[in-house]
Amino acid sequence: MSYPEQARRVIRLEIEELERLHARVGDAFTQAIERLHGCLEKRGKIIVCGVGKSGNIGRKLAATLNSTGATTVCLDVGDALHGDLGVIDPGDLAILLSYSGETSELLDLLPHLKRLDLPLIAITGVATSTLARHADCVLDVQVTQEACPLNLAPTASTTTMLVLCDALAMVLLEARGFQQEDFAKLHPGGSLGRALLTRVSDVMRQGDQVALVQPQTTVQEALQAMTRARSGAAVVIHADGSLAGVFTHGDFVRAFQKDPAIATQPVSLYMTPRPVSIQADKLATEVLAALQNNRVDDIVVIDTLGRPVGLVDTQDLTRLRLV
Repeated sequence: MSYPEQARRVIRLEIEELERLHARVGDAFTQAIERLHGCLEKRGKIIVCGVGKSGNIGRKLAATLNSTGATTVCLDVGDALHGDLGVIDPGDLAILLSYSGETSELLDLLPHLKRLDLPLIAITGVATSTLARHADCVLDVQVTQEACPLNLAPTASTTTMLVLCDALAMVLLEARGFQQEDFAKLHPGGSLGRALLTRVSDVMRQGDQVALVQPQTTVQEALQAMTRARSGAAVVIHADGSLAGVFTHGDFVRAFQKDPAIATQPVSLYMTPRPVSIQADKLATEVLAALQNNRVDDIVVIDTLGRPVGLVDTQDLTRLRLV
């Protein structure tokens, strides 16, 4: 068997185990989500505990929950037995991960968690294990075989545990009504965070940076205004300040190719009427979507009355690391 064939065998086995997990998800999962949601609504936090590979999955679960606004602490089992149980408060909930459900270190911790009256969710592959018997809710991640050719190294079992943990975190996110804006507040350093926290008014060109012309302005004058503003577009406005259209460098090139003598013609003959626009108080993410959906390089920014107040150029978003 070739290496790619061996790789496909591993992947196929793990997919098969995930399909079995998919079919098993039911009432116990609902109970787990309800308990987690209730804990967070009462300002409690989630305590995640695991050992070995399950501990690694637990740390990933804790990181995902924290990144989606669900306060979570990853508790080291050894440290917990030597003072770190003090991190637990009334109203908290514990998620314990152990495929066998018989991990000695975790079982040593169980009586202390019970003494603290902590609700327990067990994620295990053995529904009859000691861990499962002492849990309030059991999520079954049993696999029929590992993807390891020796059926020894945790592979399919850790994959199913990881996927179930992702499902917990994502369904809990939806149950809590967690939105993009909430995500951005927890990820301010990344491009997504910047895009979600930044308003159009924060990135738009305004004042002398915007070339404003009227419909009767000649093409030559419009180009001169664009040069002064260092902009690839001129915003065309009526005498009352309302938006008439936009004239871009691309519009000029296309018109010039048809008629080189357009310099003295009014810009209204070549502008794009009813151009793509966006209100200044919208999120920068909406600018990104508008640029992509309409395949334009410039978007006119308007106020609540529909009057132009600025312009957003694709290059501005690149410079500000929003794309």
